[in-house]
Amino acid sequence: MSLEYILLVIVPTLLLGMGASAYVNSQLKKYAKVPISTGMTGAECARGMLAYYNIQGVEVRPGGPGQDFFDPRTNTVTLSPEAYNGRSITATATACHEVGHAYQFAEDYKPMKIRGSLVPVVNMASNAWIFILMLGIFMNIIGLVDVAIVMYAIVVLFQLVTLPVEFNASRRAMTYMAATGLPQSEQTGSYNVLRACALTYVAAALSSALQLLWLLNQRND
Repeated sequence: MSLEYILLVIVPTLLLGMGASAYVNSQLKKYAKVPISTGMTGAECARGMLAYYNIQGVEVRPGGPGQDFFDPRTNTVTLSPEAYNGRSITATATACHEVGHAYQFAEDYKPMKIRGSLVPVVNMASNAWIFILMLGIFMNIIGLVDVAIVMYAIVVLFQLVTLPVEFNASRRAMTYMAATGLPQSEQTGSYNVLRACALTYVAAALSSALQLLWLLNQRND
């Protein structure tokens, strides 16, 4: 591993990841200590948002620690214990964000459909590209190197498509919270939580794009 690679790729990637993670954790912890004025749990907020937008057939279920996601295959919103049972700004923002994804799915939001169509290819490419790249380098087969770069480019594309999906889900969450009369200070806190979480996706996309640019530059050299 060259010094140039370490300085131009590894170091910026680590700094982006650590910075984003530290900021997210600080915001989540900060607003997890701030009670929501509605007194509702995250699960209750999620069901309330589903009802508000008349989204049918979506189950809100408890998950394990860190498990906050919407699964389009089962049409379910899973919330971590902190979000499911919590009555804080963090719990409310998290729950409403995940329902934002359910809302996207219910109305066939195009970026979400594009992202979903990429999942099978990305699952394969994300695990295989590095092995194909190393094989191509060791065996001096340019064709394999090119295949690896294309596979990694698909992974980067997936991360880029993920950004509008995540931003849009947060906007839907904020729109709902504003429409239901949540105090401005709590809306601001919710926005801070969602912005921090979005930063992790931005950092991941930037890091991957940086890696791809490096690979393309090395290929051209």
